[in-house]
Amino acid sequence: MWKVTEFGNLVGVSASTLRRWEQEGKLIPERTLGNQRIYTESHLAAARSLKTGKYPDKVVIYCRVSCSNQKDDLQNQAKAMEQFCLAQGVSVTQTIQEIGGGLNFKRPKFLQIIKWAIQGELRLLYVAHKDRLCRFGFELVEQIVVWGGGSVIIANAETLSPHEELTQDLLTIVHCFSSRLDGLRKYKAKMKKIVEGIDPCSE
Repeated sequence: MWKVTEFGNLVGVSASTLRRWEQEGKLIPERTLGNQRIYTESHLAAARSLKTGKYPDKVVIYCRVSCSNQKDDLQNQAKAMEQFCLAQGVSVTQTIQEIGGGLNFKRPKFLQIIKWAIQGELRLLYVAHKDRLCRFGFELVEQIVVWGGGSVIIANAETLSPHEELTQDLLTIVHCFSSRLDGLRKYKAKMKKIVEGIDPCSE
């Protein structure tokens, strides 16, 4: 939470501008028990939109599968999500399809969505299930979208989230940690030789 001057510095506007927005009903702060104006994270996106005159306008469906042999599943996922949005009366501006693991945060199209959110261009992001966006860290990604003035909508279609993908991702995690443990064992063995005065490169 921020006081008027603190919030103004954060957004890049004067305290008088914030008071004017409040008088005009454009940005209403919360009040403490002592009637002091307080701004929260929920005010950030609105304040930045008021400052720039730009408002989130992108309504995006994001669909993902883990590997190329699931292209048919990807198409079915996209069609199901488009039908879901149509039934909700939502006008979608773009349907994005991507092939890549849910543990990979460097997926180009995924990063583009994050960029839109940070720039305050993303209004609604539709996904079939949380794991279509990412296997872990969904709450963080969602928060980034919210900070940009948007929302993430989950269709919760379990059938659009193949179980084999979860198995593949879990195996990736196991392999990752196994490799780290193996590296740690080698490091400990090397350090032990150094402590004992043995040249670790002698063998």
